[in-house]
Amino acid sequence: MRIARILSILPALLLVLALPISSHAQIGVGVSINIAPPALPVYEQPPLPQVGYMWTPGFWQYGAEGYYWVPGTWVQPPSVGVLWTPGYWGWSNGVYAFNEGYWGPHIGFYGGVNYGFGYGGVGFEGGEWRNGGFFYNRAVVNVGGVHVTNVYEKTVIVNNTTRVSFNGGAGGTSARPTPAELTAAREPHVARTPEQEQHVRAASTNHAMLASVNHGAPAVAATAKPGVFSGKGVVSASHAAPESAHANHPAAAAHAAPHAPAASHEAVAHPAAPKPEEKAAASKPEEKPAAEKPEAKAAPVHAPAPAAPARPPEQHAAPAPRPKAAPEQKAEEKRD
Repeated sequence: MRIARILSILPALLLVLALPISSHAQIGVGVSINIAPPALPVYEQPPLPQVGYMWTPGFWQYGAEGYYWVPGTWVQPPSVGVLWTPGYWGWSNGVYAFNEGYWGPHIGFYGGVNYGFGYGGVGFEGGEWRNGGFFYNRAVVNVGGVHVTNVYEKTVIVNNTTRVSFNGGAGGTSARPTPAELTAAREPHVARTPEQEQHVRAASTNHAMLASVNHGAPAVAATAKPGVFSGKGVVSASHAAPESAHANHPAAAAHAAPHAPAASHEAVAHPAAPKPEEKAAASKPEEKPAAEKPEAKAAPVHAPAPAAPARPPEQHAAPAPRPKAAPEQKAEEKRD
């Protein structure tokens, strides 16, 4: 009799065990792979499309054709008082596994990855909840799209300026969960909203999002609203990040911003020294003072108008009527 009762409730027990545990959505690990994800691309944040929306940073996901970029976007939170903890790739037991992001009352651990715009590796500095309303830190996020009264300004200095997109392993971040992040991991959580899921699906079916196609610089790096990959509010990557997130070469440092990690990074693209290719060729004996010497000698070269035809090297034999002037010109040219 007892055996019969156990057998009768066994299907129900199996059904309960099969149900997902939504309160610990952050523990859910998606795909795992033995190839490191690319470094994070450099892009600017699109303006806030509507008051109440919150920023969710872009990230690399893995599909049948390899890594593809899921653009950063503004989304509506599922309820008042929750914050978004981004997902992250982590190295464990010889593979890279993706830890899904989630909504919760506090920001949890996201691998120490610097996603930018308030997500500098620990916590979130882009805004906060006050009395049921979300206030934006305009020193960090772009609120220029709409009129916003719930704003404040707090300068944030981010010391983590790398573009590494994973935690652990060779070249990954070395961050470990803080006590506060461990506490946040035990709180009730909500998984991605339907709009966020649709956003990820749209990216997975967009061939241009593949890292093998865009080489780390997706044409759609961020969007104003989920799933909208064209039109107003779409931002492209300003330039590609290093192809391998764990490649230790100078390019990795060149793509890092001093404070705002996902800004345009125009400063790193301007070399301080000019490119005087012609002047360098004309003044071989003097390397360092090349910027001063050509300017001092340029005045006498332009002063005599008849000296202009003597510039092309093939025409040295042309001024035959002046046998003495030609050697002097050649001497001046050699000095220049």
